[in-house]
Amino acid sequence: MRHIALCLLACLSLWGVEIDKETGLKVAKGLDVVKANCTACHSASFITQSKLNREEWLAAIRWMQETQGLWEFDPETEDVILTYLSTQYPQANTSRRRPQLKAEFLPK
Repeated sequence: MRHIALCLLACLSLWGVEIDKETGLKVAKGLDVVKANCTACHSASFITQSKLNREEWLAAIRWMQETQGLWEFDPETEDVILTYLSTQYPQANTSRRRPQLKAEFLPK
């Protein structure tokens, strides 16, 4: 699995996408805020594999806050995180996975 991840990082670098060596996340505005608030609790692979739209990222954050002990963000921090996630890891229709569940259907 690690070999596949390294190959993916190498491929992304060929496309001119700079990758953070510590997390494997794309280097872009907001990365430091995401690293400080998201990868403190879980692996960056949760982000790279999720591919959600802004609404779905917000639902995932709310679920983590309500059930997993994630702290509440101030509005500016939340906006930076959502903007980074929804632009760098947007929803992709190339997957055979089912669509993401709406917030009301997530486990409580």
